[in-house]
Amino acid sequence: MQPSIPLSTVLQNRYRLIKILGQGGFGRTYLAEDIGRFNELCALKELIPSQSDAQSLDKAQQLFQREASILYKIHHPQIPQFRATFEQDGRLFLVQDYVEGKTYWDLLQERLTRGTTFAEAEVLQLLQQMLPVLAHLHVRGIIHRDISPDNIILRQSDRKPVLIDFGVVRELATRFHSPTGKSIATTVGKLGYAPIEQMQTGRAYPSSDLYALAVTCIVLLTGREPPGLFDDRDFTWNWQRWAKVSPRFGEVLNRMLAHKPSDRYQSVAEVAKALQTKESPSQPAPSLSATNTIPVEERHSFPQPTPSLSEINTLAVGRPQNQVVANSKQVEPVRRRSIWERWWAITLIFIAVALIAGGSSLFLVSWWLNRDRNAQPQSFPSPLVSTPPTTTPTPTPSPQPTNFSQRLNLAPGETANIEATLTANTTATYLFSAEQGQPLTVDLAQFEGVLLTVIGPNQAPIDDRANRVTRYEGTLPTTGEYAIVLSPVQGVENDTKYQLSVRLDNLVSPSPTPTETLTPTPTPTPTVEVESITLRPGDPSSQVSASVTPLQSKRYLVNVEEGQILRVGVQQGAVALDIRSPNGELLENASKVPSWEGQVPTSGAYQIDVVAAQDRETEFILDISSNNGQQF
Repeated sequence: MQPSIPLSTVLQNRYRLIKILGQGGFGRTYLAEDIGRFNELCALKELIPSQSDAQSLDKAQQLFQREASILYKIHHPQIPQFRATFEQDGRLFLVQDYVEGKTYWDLLQERLTRGTTFAEAEVLQLLQQMLPVLAHLHVRGIIHRDISPDNIILRQSDRKPVLIDFGVVRELATRFHSPTGKSIATTVGKLGYAPIEQMQTGRAYPSSDLYALAVTCIVLLTGREPPGLFDDRDFTWNWQRWAKVSPRFGEVLNRMLAHKPSDRYQSVAEVAKALQTKESPSQPAPSLSATNTIPVEERHSFPQPTPSLSEINTLAVGRPQNQVVANSKQVEPVRRRSIWERWWAITLIFIAVALIAGGSSLFLVSWWLNRDRNAQPQSFPSPLVSTPPTTTPTPTPSPQPTNFSQRLNLAPGETANIEATLTANTTATYLFSAEQGQPLTVDLAQFEGVLLTVIGPNQAPIDDRANRVTRYEGTLPTTGEYAIVLSPVQGVENDTKYQLSVRLDNLVSPSPTPTETLTPTPTPTPTVEVESITLRPGDPSSQVSASVTPLQSKRYLVNVEEGQILRVGVQQGAVALDIRSPNGELLENASKVPSWEGQVPTSGAYQIDVVAAQDRETEFILDISSNNGQQF
């Protein structure tokens, strides 16, 4: 592995390295300042190909750009925004937003030191907050492949979980280390978190991400890692003996953890619906005898018992007592004369009706006169009054962005010069066709507040150096339609004059390829399957099992700090070990041995190669452990 880049180095004249955030078998992650964005913090992920020949580097660059274009399409507030890719000094870099906070693995370790774990309500909230993130990915055909507590960060600014380290990036890295350029299934996804179909075949589905998310939930609930919760004899999870949750929540998690993909929820929507159903169960109506125990706020939702007519007390309402026979159930009111039998009552009613009608008419006439008085002037000209009508001014709408487009017919070796004016809130686009490998030079002159971006056939900037700059010079990566987009700098509201020059040169003629001489079929070259092993501080040991053949060996990458003692031993299988330092050199007495133990001289990823000791496929079990400089 190449050595780390010295801190304070500025890459691409833009990214100043501050510190190393992490290091693994496939590269490093740096914290950097983006000088082009007011020293905003960002994360630089360096992916290091294992082979440095020109053909391998060219293949790595093609895979790098293709896979990075997937990350470029993801835009979600709980996923670090992918910014750019670039190459410098044979190193490949991804640039993403930096997320400040702690991983859920670190948060769990802090709680375990206090003798606690995550509560059911906290884990349920995490699950509900992560489902929309997975829905955003799955609807675009993207599977994360590597969900675990150390790939979810609780963001400090808003206390929301953020999903990091896509498995597609790890798959990209493994392709760099594979001689065939194909991904290695066992390296994509963490053992115990990834489901069986992903670890054995490399295939992953939306239900595979849901499985890993459920494993993350039960690890946070129990404080135990997956091997201590999974029964590999009958392929079941026995996590509920370590954590007590509501039956409804446990039912949802257990279905997400089903061994067969067809038995799990098939989409995020199904999980969300199940959680909603489980959280809002229908309440059974209580018996009438227990009505007094129901809380006040719930009593209105139940019908009260209606007594029968025989149980209703006989009461007299609004009558004097001498008009009711009190001791009888039959009420006999005293007959009173009807109001229509009294002439004076009829007279009073007639007068009241007349007064009401007159008052109502007066009110309506007054309202109508006031309405005409307050009405707006007529909109048509009056023959007697020449006063123009009063109008209410309406605000002028802000101009909407407009686009100007023009096609350039670029002849190789000639320069196209354009002079124009870019009006405020406008973009200008110049289209042209080009072939892979053609040199392109684009230059802005006599401008103020205008920047250019070169867009490739994939509708993305072809290079970080071609994104909102004043000049670009480089080689086009693919054949297809390109665009040069001119846009004003944010805050510029005036029209801006500019001069644009575009030059597209001829392809560099390749040297003639000599005629190949037929040679005998070469002996197949042995391949190496690479896997990274993480030794956690609380459990600095790991046991792995696999198989090797004479044409395919196994390489494990283990990060060990300077001064620690590394111990490797074969527990089963006719295999031999080669152990190398991070720079690729064999350690002392570490060639074709069954076991090795020693203190490492430097920090980094040590290579443990497992090769077959016989001419057939051999299964093996290997123990790997380290400590802080003390003998075992």
